[in-house]
This record gives sequence, C-alpha cells and structure tokens, in this order.
Amino acid sequence: MANFFKDNPDLMFTLNHLDLAESTKLQENGYKYAETYDNAPVDYADALDNFNRVLEVAGEICGDRIEHRSRTADAEGPHFADGVVTYHPLTVQNLKDLTQAGLMGVMLGHQYGGLNFPVSVYTMMTEMVSRADASLQNIFGLQDIAETINFFGSEEQKNTYLPKFASGEYDGSMDLTEPDFGSDLQSVRLRAWQDEKTGQWYLNGMKRFITNGCAKVHLVLARSEEGTTDGRGLSMFICEACPQLVVRRIENKLGIHGVATTELQYNDVPAQLCGKRRMGLIRYVMSLMNGARVAISGQAVGIAEAAYREARKYASERQQFKRSIDKFPAIYDMLSSMKVRLTAARALLYETTRVVDLRNAYTHLVEHGENPTAEERALQKYYNKTAAVLTPMCKALATEVANSVAYDAIQIHGGTGFMKDFNAERFYRDARITNIYEGTTQLQVVAAIGGVIQRDNDQRIHELAGLEFTGKLARLRDMVMELYEDQLKAVKFVAEKKDPAYHDLMARSLVEMETYVFVGLLLLRDAAKCEERAAIAERYVLDSVPEFRKRYMRVTSGDVTLIDNNRDIIDY
Repeated sequence: MANFFKDNPDLMFTLNHLDLAESTKLQENGYKYAETYDNAPVDYADALDNFNRVLEVAGEICGDRIEHRSRTADAEGPHFADGVVTYHPLTVQNLKDLTQAGLMGVMLGHQYGGLNFPVSVYTMMTEMVSRADASLQNIFGLQDIAETINFFGSEEQKNTYLPKFASGEYDGSMDLTEPDFGSDLQSVRLRAWQDEKTGQWYLNGMKRFITNGCAKVHLVLARSEEGTTDGRGLSMFICEACPQLVVRRIENKLGIHGVATTELQYNDVPAQLCGKRRMGLIRYVMSLMNGARVAISGQAVGIAEAAYREARKYASERQQFKRSIDKFPAIYDMLSSMKVRLTAARALLYETTRVVDLRNAYTHLVEHGENPTAEERALQKYYNKTAAVLTPMCKALATEVANSVAYDAIQIHGGTGFMKDFNAERFYRDARITNIYEGTTQLQVVAAIGGVIQRDNDQRIHELAGLEFTGKLARLRDMVMELYEDQLKAVKFVAEKKDPAYHDLMARSLVEMETYVFVGLLLLRDAAKCEERAAIAERYVLDSVPEFRKRYMRVTSGDVTLIDNNRDIIDY
C-alpha cells in the first residue's frame, strides 16, 4: 500500500521540525476551542498528532487511489456539451474520497465544520494531491475561495457558504482573468450594476481561463464604479451557478487535462458584494493571489516530487551495458541535482507557509482581538512584510524547479520519456503552467523586488545564520554569509544608481541572489538537525556560489548591453 506522506521522509521531517506551535496556539484561541469542539486540540502536542494522522489519511488516499486513476483522468478529461461540463468519473470519485475523509474544509474554522488547520499543513496536502494528480489539485486547491469568504465576507455569507464548502457540497472558482487582460487585473471590465429599487447586484461581461469555471460558487472581480478605469473601481462579488452564467467552452490545453478551464459569459448574473466596494483588487484579490501563490508552489513541488521519483525508479531499472543507468556518473549526477533542487524548493515553501500562518494569526488577533498589544501589532506588521516577499520568491523558485526537474526526468528516460506510455511526459506538460498562472515568474520578481531592496528578510537571515553550526556546516554558513554581504552591496549599488530602468532590469538577478542566500541558510538549518541532510546543503551551497557570482557581476557592472527586436546590439 502506497502512502504519499509516510513514504516521504522529507515531508515528515518538515512537519516535525517546522515549529507551528505559536501560530497554532493563536489559531486555536489558546486551545480554548477544545472546550466547545470535540476535534479541537488541547495543546500543541495534540495538534501535531492531529496533523500527522490527517496527513497519513490524505497520503493513503493519494497513494492508493488518486495516483492510480491519474493517467486515465488525464487522457480522457472532462466532457463538455450544451454548456455543461461533466468531470470524468474517476475525478468525481477522487473528490468523493477526499470529501468523505473530511478534507474539503481543511483551513476553515471548527464552527463551520472545518479542521482549522494551518496553511502549512494544508499545503502538505496540496503537495501530495499534486504528486498524485496535478489536475485534481486545481479543484482541491480552490479551498482558497472559502478562505477568502471567511476573511472578508459578512457573517451571513460565512454561515451560508462555509459549512457547505467544508462538507464538499460546494466547490468554487476564482473568476479574475478576461479575454483582453491577463495579469493586468486593474483593467478588468466585467460590469457590476445595482438595481436601485431592490439593491440587488448583477454581473455582465466575460471571463476567460477560469479554472473549474463550472463550479457552484464563484468569486468574481468586477467593475462596480461607473467611469473608473483602474483598480480603485473594482469590487469582489459572490455568485452561484445559474442559467444566466454560461460556460461557453472549455480550453484545449497542453497539460492539467483533468480539470476544466473555461470561458464564461455573465448575462445579468445575480451576485452579492463580498466585503467593501472598491476594495476588490486593492485588498481582496491581493490576499487571494498570495494564497494562490502558495498553493501553486505546493502543486509545483508535488509535480517535481513525482517526476524525480519516476526518473529515479526508471534509472534503477533500465539496464544498459549490463548495469542500471543510475550507476552511470552522468545520470547519478542529474538525479542528485534534481533531489537538491526539489529539497531546496520544499524548504523555502514551508518556511513561507510558516510565516504566512503567523501573519494570518497575528492579523486576526490585531483585527478581531480585544486590545491587541503594541508587540502584537509589531509582529503582525513584521510577518506581513516578510510574507509579502517570501510568497513570490517561493513561487518563482518552486515552479522553475518543477519545470527543470520534469525536463530532466524526460532526459533520463531518453526516448521513452517522450512517449505517453510513461508518466514523465505528463509531469512535463503539467509542470509548464505552474510558472505562468497565478502570476508568471517575471511578475513574481516584480512582487518580490521591493522587499529585497528594503531588506525585509534581514532579520530572519540573521536568525538563521546565528544558529549553532560546527565543522563543515559552519564553513558553509560562512560562505553563504559572504554571499549575503555581497547581496547588500548589490542592493545598495542598484538603489544608489537611482535609475528605474536599471532597477527593473536587474530585479530578477537580485531576487535570485536573495533566494540563494535564504535557501542556503534554510538547508544548513535542516542539516544541523539531521546529519543525513548535510550533503544536500553542501551541494546546494557549492552550486549556488558561481550562480550568485555571475548575477552579482552583472548587477554591479553598471553597463548592460541589450539586444533590440532587430537583433542589433545597442548600449543601455
């Protein structure tokens, strides 16, 4: 029997060393919820035991059931006819299995029938689901829709929708993108108008590339303010599937075949305002997108895990010249590199979710608690800034790693990896979208560079560097901190140049340099806890040094040559 949690020592190590004690205590209201709800933990040891038990259940469902159905669900996909999307019977069964296990309201509060688990544990589930079937994660991962209603909806909306999300009766979709506007959400034109007599809102317009657009409940970004053209005229709305909401078609995609990606037409669709007018993009979608970044990062790590394991298994079984090909140095080195990249992405992912959990907990305390202290307000501000830079850094790294690991998995398979008889080609197709949707890697750089310039990671970098390291790990720590000192110089160089174009051009290099430093310290932290992880930390740091130096020289050169559209060399 396969269990995608118990067979993954790295994931189990992560859970048991992540230190979710502070955020869990806050989320469980000092464990007072145990007095009212039978499934609420009485202390952190009890909570950690709950996390482990539920992850084991999820791991068994993923390993024993979902993974075995994934190739068929991918090959046959959903069916579309007469405006109706019908999911493949195996996809329906997968969702039924997850629902029966009580996994459709993982982060929702006890009062709504949810598990009240932290984002970190939910992300572990999304990683396992994605390893089993990346398409299914695009439905399972839309629990963020319920979380958004929980954060910003009215009490009536929460009581109406959240229990049905937790029970699996409702599923959701996030309706943001329009045919003429991809990431440029401030230009959204779908119109929301209000009947002056009844106060009822209605939606008119088009949305495109909507994942699970056949859902029962939709969160829709729409223009509620007449005469506006920017983000300040947008609001968030909740609507339900109805005859006026027409699914025009489903997209024929490169990958993620098991989930329907739709084009939607709104013909006076009745809707409810979610939260305050004019805050749809400025606050609500930004919150939703931050959650989506983490979810897609988890999906990417899950795909990378699947691709790495498939490559390792194939290499151990494939015989050439009377020995398995994993014994060849070239193949062994590729597999080692894949493992290091995968571990690095996972380390950053769960450091990010740890910070997001603390941000969420302190934000709730500050906004809804009685007389929050100055220290609590300061912590909320700190974790909010740190999460804002780590979430895009995490998505950029995890999704690029997924693509590179899936690419190498096909290479290790050779010609067979190009064939649909093997899973490697599916992982490659599925990975490709991860660094595109919910914000391309280039947009993650735009989101992260402000925090890099402002040095929002410095406190955590110094905390990690100040841990007790000995021997080889201490020497590696010193190497990373030498890179850190050069990172500070590079940031200062760009800032003092006071050239917006140069700043933008060097942004990706600066963000990647920050990632090398930050992840290097995370891996050394883990190696200090587990000697077996030292080799991974060493390989990552040694591989990072030349990559960092290359970017450092480019950033601090101050003289960049560009190539124009006619391929002529021009001076910047």
